Amino acid sequence: MYGLAVRWSLADAPDGADAALREYVRDTSLARFTGMDGLRFKTWRMRPGEWFEGTYVFETAAARDAFAASFAQTAAESPGSKLIGSAPVLQEPFEVVAVAEGGAGFAAGPGPT
Repeated sequence: MYGLAVRWSLADAPDGADAALREYVRDTSLARFTGMDGLRFKTWRMRPGEWFEGTYVFETAAARDAFAASFAQTAAESPGSKLIGSAPVLQEPFEVVAVAEGGAGFAAGPGPT
């Protein structure tokens, strides 16, 4: 599997950006990526006040690379960038060595609010 991490700094984000990002992911972005061709899964991660990240895992390197190239062209104008007030500080491809499903099972959908 082939991953891509896209990270924004929240150091200079406006007040309320953390809550706005949670709402955007829950109400809009989750549906956009659910069922996307070539995507195995996407995880949205955040350390409030520090950083926000989209972590993508694709079936093939070609699917990852095509998405990465397309996103790089519009990253500064993406909804996340608009909510944060700046473009991503990192777009990094990586290899996924393995994924283990724990005893609690895999759960899709929004996390804590």
